[in-house]
Amino acid sequence: MPLDPQARAMLDQIPLLSDEIVLALAPPMLRQAMAAMPGAAGPVEAVARVENRTLPGPAGEIPVRIYAPSEARGLPALVYFHGGGFVIGSLDTHDGTCRSLANAIGCIVVSVDYRLAPEHKFPAAPEDCYAATRWVAEKGAEIGVDTARIAIGGDSAGGNLTAVVALMARDRRGPALRHQLLIYPVANHAFDTASYEENQQGYLLSREMMRWFWNHYLVRPEEGANAYASPLRAASLAGLPPAHVITAEYDPLRDEGEALAARLQREGVPTTHVRYDGMIHGFFSMTQMLDVAKRAVADAATAVRASL
Repeated sequence: MPLDPQARAMLDQIPLLSDEIVLALAPPMLRQAMAAMPGAAGPVEAVARVENRTLPGPAGEIPVRIYAPSEARGLPALVYFHGGGFVIGSLDTHDGTCRSLANAIGCIVVSVDYRLAPEHKFPAAPEDCYAATRWVAEKGAEIGVDTARIAIGGDSAGGNLTAVVALMARDRRGPALRHQLLIYPVANHAFDTASYEENQQGYLLSREMMRWFWNHYLVRPEEGANAYASPLRAASLAGLPPAHVITAEYDPLRDEGEALAARLQREGVPTTHVRYDGMIHGFFSMTQMLDVAKRAVADAATAVRASL
């Protein structure tokens, strides 16, 4: 279908994110630009409690932000990994998304500020995310979590990290996870799908931006074949938690996310997949501007809540 009119209007507001400008920026400057994007700030939902703290990680303390929809204890938890190509993004850029998910699901959301590339290359990010997930599963009662009901989720690079943490938890024999929410995930270190060709430029995320992100993330291109970098290349996806996969029509990552959903289904993982036609990469967090984003959050919340 045609590009959603609200998405077009939003794209017209952010000419800053042209390939020429983005690819010329150093990562710290791009982080600042992302933080200033429309949708990164503005009205957010109120939650009962927000707490910043740190959790032990493989290379030091990992900052997290905890969102509680009520003062009740024994709530399920969603451990959330923000997007940003492994290079940008923060607790602040995804504050609104985490608040919305906490309220919509009725769970505690633990947003993880994992180490970013290129300062900290692969596998720093997935190891931080796995460590944070393990802490929530083992000691989450300290923050009001029912540790038998843990889900993980994330968008874009955070969707990649979600799939990878699910693989790590299976391969390392824990923790047990109830659900994985994969929002337009980065699934493969490759740029050869039809959606990369169709949407290579002009829809917020471009093919050249993805090359830039991957080049910063990996020490060597060969690492892209590692399943913990490219979950679509895992020898097996069997035994992973139920999944809800979200893709967008006008997104270079559409086809690899849909290939991941199809493999999960074939290999026996209960999986739902929804493609949001007319939408662009990043739409899920734009609930202040896109009506479809509100529907996607509600759909995701329904899927996660059913598993928890």
